[in-house]
Amino acid sequence: MSLELVKSGAEPDKEEKVYHQEFSIRYDYPVHFTEHLFARDNPVFAQSISRREPAKRHRVVVFVDSNVAASWPALVHDIAAYAEVHAEILDLVGRPEVVAGGEQVKNDPALVTSLQRRLVELNIDRHAFVVGIGGGAFLDMIGFVAATTHRGIRHIRVPTTVLGQNDSGVGVKNGVNAFGMKNLLGVFAPPFAVLNDALFLRTLHPRDKIAGIAEAVKVALIRDGQFFDWLEANVEALREVQPGAMVHMIRRCAELHMSQIAHGGDPFESGSARPLDYGHWSAHKLEGLTAHELRHGEAVAIGLALDTRYSVQIGMLAAGGEERVYKLLKRLGFYLWHPAMETRDAQGHLTLLRGIEEFREHLGGELTITLLRDIGRGEEVHAMDNNEILHAMTWLRRKETGQ
Repeated sequence: MSLELVKSGAEPDKEEKVYHQEFSIRYDYPVHFTEHLFARDNPVFAQSISRREPAKRHRVVVFVDSNVAASWPALVHDIAAYAEVHAEILDLVGRPEVVAGGEQVKNDPALVTSLQRRLVELNIDRHAFVVGIGGGAFLDMIGFVAATTHRGIRHIRVPTTVLGQNDSGVGVKNGVNAFGMKNLLGVFAPPFAVLNDALFLRTLHPRDKIAGIAEAVKVALIRDGQFFDWLEANVEALREVQPGAMVHMIRRCAELHMSQIAHGGDPFESGSARPLDYGHWSAHKLEGLTAHELRHGEAVAIGLALDTRYSVQIGMLAAGGEERVYKLLKRLGFYLWHPAMETRDAQGHLTLLRGIEEFREHLGGELTITLLRDIGRGEEVHAMDNNEILHAMTWLRRKETGQ
């Protein structure tokens, strides 16, 4: 802390004083990749809980996504049995509670309030742990509940989807939707640990497995050309969701997201840029326009194809780059057009274009959109031309429908 005296012409002891306060906080959390997380001889969960205070018995409350519980009927029992075996470390506060999952939970403020009340009823304090097991939207909501109760309870994420394990689950964002806007209410609160169990992916619908690969394509396009080459070379194995290919894709994608958060210079997005959101200005709008008929990853795939073509049209990306991206996404199994893209408002304007301003409004400040300078290298721009977007949409529609 430093002190500055501001000359005001007053007596010395009445000079204005300005104290400049400055401090920094170090964040760290492990991201584990394992299998059979709650097998009694797997130490990962217990060690993650006790990593800072190994001699202490820790109070833990567990919330399980209802979709996961339906696919894994023994999960609640397995968690309770695990806690009994590791009772010297884990004090499980009641049996794990099954809570509604899916994107709709982010639109339910009553659910958020009820879970906050539940933590109070269970006397969960800031030295205890809230464990969320579920998909990305569920973890967004549980993370928000944990971060806003007692100003922050330790939170452990157990992502159970491809998208959760390779992208959102390893990040620092938590939030819910409000007033018709995606993720309007939320906090940046890094988790205490992230525990990825590959077995959870086995019961996912093939559509959800493929949808999660869109984020790998995205981060490869803006950060790692060699990873994009690998995705192209292994596209058939990924489309068939072969375990070996999926494991490599998820881990490399998670590594790239974690590197951006740690070394990109703005982990809490205090500026105007959202560098990991390539293709997302239209994707977020499309999710709403389709009432979430489109999975997040499916909307992102459309956004990637659209913005890559746009990058070529304005001369940033060499011609042919858009064809590589389009071909990869198609071979993975994505549909890259949706009728909602042609929705118009009462004045006849394309509603999708409103997504650009909404993208800016989420952070405020200057519009900052990531486009492509090369495969593997993103570059930020501060304006988009509506006519060029329309041309890119026409190109994409013709590719998909022939019209």
